[in-house]
Amino acid sequence: MTMNATGGEATFADLGLRSELLDVLSALGYEEPTPIQAEAIPPLVEGRDLLGQAATGTGKTAAFALPVLQRMSHPGDNDGPVTLVLVPTRELAVQVSEAFHRYGRTLGTRVLPVYGGAPIVRQLQALKRGVDIVVATPGRALDLIGRGALDLGGLRTVVLDEADEMLDMGFADDIEAILAETPEDRQTVLFSATLPPRIDGIARRHLQDPVRLEMGHAATEGRQTTPLVEQSAYLVARAHKPAALGRLLDIEAPTAAIIFCRTRDEVDQLTETMNGRGHRAEALHGGMEQEQRDRVMSRLRAGTADLLIATDVAARGLDVEQLTHVVNYNVPSAPEAYVHRIGRVGRAGREGVALTLVEPREHRMLKAIERVTKQRITVERLPTVADLQARRMELTRSALEEALLQDDLEPFHVVVESLTDEFDLMEVALAAVKLAHQASGAALDEQEIPEVSPRTVEKRRDHREGGSEGARYGRAPSGGMVRLFFSVGRSAGIRPQDLVGAIAGESSLSGRDIGAIEIADRFSLVEVPQEAANEVIAALRQATIKGRRPTVRRERDTRSRPTRR
Repeated sequence: MTMNATGGEATFADLGLRSELLDVLSALGYEEPTPIQAEAIPPLVEGRDLLGQAATGTGKTAAFALPVLQRMSHPGDNDGPVTLVLVPTRELAVQVSEAFHRYGRTLGTRVLPVYGGAPIVRQLQALKRGVDIVVATPGRALDLIGRGALDLGGLRTVVLDEADEMLDMGFADDIEAILAETPEDRQTVLFSATLPPRIDGIARRHLQDPVRLEMGHAATEGRQTTPLVEQSAYLVARAHKPAALGRLLDIEAPTAAIIFCRTRDEVDQLTETMNGRGHRAEALHGGMEQEQRDRVMSRLRAGTADLLIATDVAARGLDVEQLTHVVNYNVPSAPEAYVHRIGRVGRAGREGVALTLVEPREHRMLKAIERVTKQRITVERLPTVADLQARRMELTRSALEEALLQDDLEPFHVVVESLTDEFDLMEVALAAVKLAHQASGAALDEQEIPEVSPRTVEKRRDHREGGSEGARYGRAPSGGMVRLFFSVGRSAGIRPQDLVGAIAGESSLSGRDIGAIEIADRFSLVEVPQEAANEVIAALRQATIKGRRPTVRRERDTRSRPTRR
């Protein structure tokens, strides 16, 4: 816990922020800084570089936004931006921009989000009029720099937010090219949920004597800053996962939950299934227009929906206060993704629950997450039909108890009185409870879900671990994967990260979902999850890779193809 000079808990006033910012924070109801804000704001206000490990939900956006606004002397007077924030997705670009608008509304700060998939003409016009802060995805930022529309010569601060996600999406070269256009004496701030060696490499090259902070893990001695999340997992066969999810939701009865799926098709199918079970579910994925996404989030925040079924890309950066549960419908293929997901709950001291459905072949992945996060994920037994019936009876009892405490039962007095002339009072009460129980939908016909045990599966060859260029053509794809053909290869300067970046940027897949990559002179082969193949093909129809628009299709039967010598 951070203390002020008098020994009490630190306040925003103790952090040296200007009165305009303090007034806005007070109006927004912010009473005291989160640990990451208390640790990061003072050195950033002083102009120090900073490398911060911070999980989602720790308050890192305000941790860098407030110092940026504090150091901005004359907002509105700058021809070019004085601050650039790089983020991995359009959703996060919008969210960070909105945060800057909220905090800097009395300062007249001009903030512009720029990202792919939006009309570039509007962004060009806004840049021409002049902005103070640009929040950008790397690809669109580089595009605007190439057009001569985004001049970074006057930058005083660069922020890399969710840097590990940007690297996983193949933006490493873009980030290096952008930083090369910025002044050497700039302030550089890097936040990442994890700190793999690649992040350390960027920090060594681009940060000068940075302050180092580790939050969101039990990294600060004497203080636990992880979200208060109860974590558990359930072994279940793939065919029974929808039923298992429905049963867990019935048992847990979340106020609001995010359910993470791997692909858009899976999101749509599961949304339909959950709505069929009586839940109020909404889908969120990269195939939806921004207006549709906004409507979905409005319904969730208003309480007219209680389940958000989403892909990782679509849900990045979302902050919904009433969330109580996160469900991993599949085990994330990398521990970092798990950390990002469960960070959606347990924010600001609130408790949350993270549930993971584990197929037998995914058991090793769960163990890998435990090793990296140094947190035990308890494997629980799936609730039985008897457990579900007991829970539903408990909910019926709670509903009746609440009705008894309300003073509006008098109109029903005559019904009970007339029935007790013929029946015992206990029998009348039992019949009323039965009707209430059935009216709640609790009389659904349920079947037991078979128990399964973990089994060992061959570890999938990952393109990130072993240089798959020039690999064995004609071999079978890894289990659950299908191979896609791209009509560009080594002669076009194509590298694995180019293919990963294109797929992750245009579809709902992340870099971690993509399997082996094989690059030949004139074509490339990429493994993707079988259920996502059609989505990837459709998403890349209008995309360009290294300036070329490739043909993308499923690989044809390769058994007759001669082995490359």
